Amino acid sequence: MIRPARNGILAAFGGLIFALLPVFSEGRLWTFWPIYLGWLILSFGIDVLLSPRAERVTVSVKLPETLYIGSQDRAVIEVDLGSPFRLDLELTFDLSPELEAQPRASSRGGREPVAFELVLEPTRRGIARLDAVWVTYRGLLGFVSITRRFAIDREIPVVPNLLPVRSVALRFFADRDFRAGLKIERFKGEGTEFDSLKEFVRGDDSRAIHWRSSARHRKLLCRQFRAERNHQIVVALDTGRLMGETLARIPKLDHALNAALLLSYVSLRGGDRVGMFSFDSTVGLYLEPQGGMRTQLALTRISSRIDYSTTETNFTLGLTTLAQRLRRRSLIVVLTDFVDTVTAALMIDNLTRLARRHLVIFVSLRDPAVSGLVDAFPADSFALNRAVVAQGMVRDREVVLRKLGRLGIGCIDATPDAVGSRLINSYLDIKRREMI
Repeated sequence: MIRPARNGILAAFGGLIFALLPVFSEGRLWTFWPIYLGWLILSFGIDVLLSPRAERVTVSVKLPETLYIGSQDRAVIEVDLGSPFRLDLELTFDLSPELEAQPRASSRGGREPVAFELVLEPTRRGIARLDAVWVTYRGLLGFVSITRRFAIDREIPVVPNLLPVRSVALRFFADRDFRAGLKIERFKGEGTEFDSLKEFVRGDDSRAIHWRSSARHRKLLCRQFRAERNHQIVVALDTGRLMGETLARIPKLDHALNAALLLSYVSLRGGDRVGMFSFDSTVGLYLEPQGGMRTQLALTRISSRIDYSTTETNFTLGLTTLAQRLRRRSLIVVLTDFVDTVTAALMIDNLTRLARRHLVIFVSLRDPAVSGLVDAFPADSFALNRAVVAQGMVRDREVVLRKLGRLGIGCIDATPDAVGSRLINSYLDIKRREMI
């Protein structure tokens, strides 16, 4: 597509004034008018002829193989105009909705290929696409602007981000508490499963003395314990409408998936069995609790298949179906969200029934922007109204969380950057206290 550029429009208006003024002052000077038209046509024609031809312009793209939700990557786009002149060059990109829109890029090129870096920032899981690249360059005189579309039609899978999961997990591996249940040696006062006998030394718990063995060996011996392993842990993911809302530029569901994968990584390393269950208005995917680090790969694959939903969550159907599928007492981590006490009433009832047989941890994501509205000083009546509404939302969340806590359900209400760490701390505390 060829259209006049800014310089061409200014030159056309300037030349028009120069051609019309003599005609108004003296009619015999009408010859200035055809001279102006000829100059205008010749200038635009020369600029078009000196511009690179369409068949000489080439575009090559280097894309990453995979994109991770919550992190950025870059694509390299190389444009070769095939022109001996250096021309102004602009690029515009057609990106799918899974990618954050990017501003146009500009540079100068022509004698040699010009490389552009395109920031790829996924906002949702799925298949991201780079549909086309629009290349716009100006003629040598700057009178015309030529835009050409180059179809790319390249797809990039967007998967859950495991990089922060691994980095956070490594920090827990160096923690003394995390080693409980991983090694044979136990720490004083922890665990309930008998491991071995050792000679009693000052500082050991006198309640651990095994008197019968001590009498037989004629010296004080005490029992050593270790944390039980092979616990069953199930992560229940709510994929309903509320979990599709964006929080910190990423849907809540993806924050929940990252926390779930972090918990599964640590739990599997601790010798436990981990499963996953998803639900919204219907029952979604289900992976039975399994042990071994190979299960982490299965959990990663099934998490990439969990899709966003626009329907309301049916807690009765989802949690009842999960309870029917579990044959033994388990630790169930429910990652969901709610708005107020009215909509949370049915959720509380079903969590209460689930907690009668299983140990339940309720995890919700707190929006820091809502707390910011409460703490900010209202500058006008509109800001005051927003602060009052935000305060009501915070109060409703506290009411629901306190009620769940009184029912014996562990509650975690944290921001996206802290939910993973708090979930792991709760898991380690449960293992240390042998609550499962």
